Amino acid sequence: MLQPFASSESFTIGVELEVQLVNTHDYNLTKATTELLNRVRAETFAGAINPETTEGMIEVSTGVCCNFEQARSELLGLRDTLVRAADFLNVGVCGGGTNFFQNWYDQRSDGRARSEYLMGLYGALYQQFTIFGQHVHVGCADADSALVLLHSLSRYVPHFIALAASSPFVQGSDTRFQCARLNSVAPFPLAGQAPFVTKWSEFEQYFDRMTKTGLVNSLKDFYWDIRPSPGYGTIEVRVMDTPLRVEWAAAIAAYIQALARYVLVDEPLRLSERDYEVYRTNRFMACRFGLEGTCVNPETGQSVLIRDDILATLDAIAPHARALGGEEGLDQIRRTVTDGLSDATWLRRVYGAHRSLHEVVRQQCRIWRGAQA
Repeated sequence: MLQPFASSESFTIGVELEVQLVNTHDYNLTKATTELLNRVRAETFAGAINPETTEGMIEVSTGVCCNFEQARSELLGLRDTLVRAADFLNVGVCGGGTNFFQNWYDQRSDGRARSEYLMGLYGALYQQFTIFGQHVHVGCADADSALVLLHSLSRYVPHFIALAASSPFVQGSDTRFQCARLNSVAPFPLAGQAPFVTKWSEFEQYFDRMTKTGLVNSLKDFYWDIRPSPGYGTIEVRVMDTPLRVEWAAAIAAYIQALARYVLVDEPLRLSERDYEVYRTNRFMACRFGLEGTCVNPETGQSVLIRDDILATLDAIAPHARALGGEEGLDQIRRTVTDGLSDATWLRRVYGAHRSLHEVVRQQCRIWRGAQA
């Protein structure tokens, strides 16, 4: 049975980042989660550091944050705590949506009961799930508002993908995608978009029907791009690659936060199940081309560059960013989109300069800990 939706303060945010743990010899993933967790256990910091899927991954997550500055501050504290522990163990830490060297068939579960269950259920699909994403939770006052927010933010999924894209390389090759990470999510039977329902009572009925498939025990079993998290009283945006810098992760969270207030307070959208007719195409264009991709407005049928659509959206949500204290984060968004220098573009430039993916990951580790690009 689906747990009740817990009310939370509207438009608060929480940020989760799945982070790579690499050795400092060839910069492949290394098995260091358990040792790192033992090392940070005695530290004091806001948020949490937890295991995630395999021993080459770790998750850092903020607490409930009111604004961009709080999210950035907590992420910086988590980053610094993790880096200190990793330095002691001679382990590298970095962002990015994929590790360039790991072979999926070498990946093993981290040993937790849920990981073992999923490995047994999905087999090779779950082994290929050694990918790294940013998740942003947005607080909602009630369950029906959460579903309206979920479908409203789905219009902007191409924005989120393009802004965070940092996974151009997979298994030693350039995929020609800006975000190749989501290609590993797509094969799951419960991936993609949530069903178009805007009443929690209808969603509960849908959930009960899905439990009969044998694949669903909880909402965590849905790998949707955006899903409700009733225990937290939030919706969770899940399409972003982990950025190379925590400051950029906080800026993206501020963008999502301001958008959430805009769509619920100003109500600029007319939601319809037809929105999803172009959803997969828009999502693909963002993954393949990033900011230079195009997206189609499902209401007007107009096609526009994702970069231009983000810039127009920044103008529309500016009053909400001011109300939430997110102006600095949105300024970062505007500068980056105007310059066109996404994380994926930067990674390709570093590779072009050095012709070595090992050097690219070494540079990722430097950027993660605060070095300038």
